[in-house]
Amino acid sequence: MEESNNNELLVMWTSGEVETAKHMVFMYTLNAKLQGWWEEVTLLIWGAASRLILEDETLQAELVKMQTAGVKIIACKACAQKMEVVEKLEALGIKVFFTGQFLTDWLQSDKKLITV
Repeated sequence: MEESNNNELLVMWTSGEVETAKHMVFMYTLNAKLQGWWEEVTLLIWGAASRLILEDETLQAELVKMQTAGVKIIACKACAQKMEVVEKLEALGIKVFFTGQFLTDWLQSDKKLITV
């Protein structure tokens, strides 16, 4: 087993609720990286979260803080295509791609996952 697998966290954000985003997803994800709780931290934007991040400028500012801290920000392309927001997500510096295999590989590894 690779040591890095035990120190990688994926936060899968699916909620379209602002309070959940501010007071759980963004708070924990940013601090997990800044405090060194996890060596690698990735935020996966999926479903309703894809639309919420585009509608809330406060969340967009927090997203920039996470990116600056070194959190990897990715989004599900299938979800984004259905909502017609691929280009808008990419304009925020979010890597948009088909994440089904990525998520499957993550789940089959020893890496950690939080879903919200």
